[in-house]
Amino acid sequence: MDLKIIYEDNDVLVVDKPAGVVVFPEGKVKTENTLIDYLLEKYPDLKNVGEAPRYGIVHRLDKDTSGILLVAKSTQALIFLQKQFSAGAKALADKKNRETSKPLEKTLEKRYIALATGVIKEDTGVIHTLIGRSKSDPRKQKATWLEDKNPEGKREAISEYSVLERFKDYTLLEMQIKTGRKHQIRCHLAYIHHPIAGDTLYSFKDSPKPEGLERQFLHASYLKIQLLDGQTRQFRSELPKELGEIINNLKIL
Repeated sequence: MDLKIIYEDNDVLVVDKPAGVVVFPEGKVKTENTLIDYLLEKYPDLKNVGEAPRYGIVHRLDKDTSGILLVAKSTQALIFLQKQFSAGAKALADKKNRETSKPLEKTLEKRYIALATGVIKEDTGVIHTLIGRSKSDPRKQKATWLEDKNPEGKREAISEYSVLERFKDYTLLEMQIKTGRKHQIRCHLAYIHHPIAGDTLYSFKDSPKPEGLERQFLHASYLKIQLLDGQTRQFRSELPKELGEIINNLKIL
């Protein structure tokens, strides 16, 4: 696997994950050639960080999502970094924290580039729902409105979007997630009837797909986070070449 390391120090690895690679095996199904398998070959001490099978993986990206992935090289780093990823969710759970939030909770910022199907008219927007496992398809998550009368098993989720460019039948978005729910961006965009182009799980039967697109158009492009040295650092990942070519072939409105 040709894996690009964006940044490395004694505690942290910032990896530029390619699409088509599972981060770590989940469930009873054996997955070969996962990202953690590759990392364990190169960094065998990761077996001492966290628990199998994810070891030092701080957060996850779906198989067909590319971009920035954070890996802790020590248990201390794993705990420190995961606290930042969970801080936003904890603040939502305890409304008092919204008024007395600590600086650490404001440090983490994650942005993604997504190509949504259809033309989104609003330049910016917020998608604020509950998210839980779909009863009709256990592979999927389902978003429901906040006043859902059956909220059991569902958690609050917030995604913000801004339009980067509009095309015939598509909208290029920058997404920023305030919570880290499974499939959050994919689920949220489907909820507003603009599923991600190429997303076979969340797309509708009549959803268009650009010619040549072989996977979901979702890329983790930016991460801002505080590291153990107290410094807040920013990391960026350029849009993969194959996704850039898709954009270049679309007709601008």
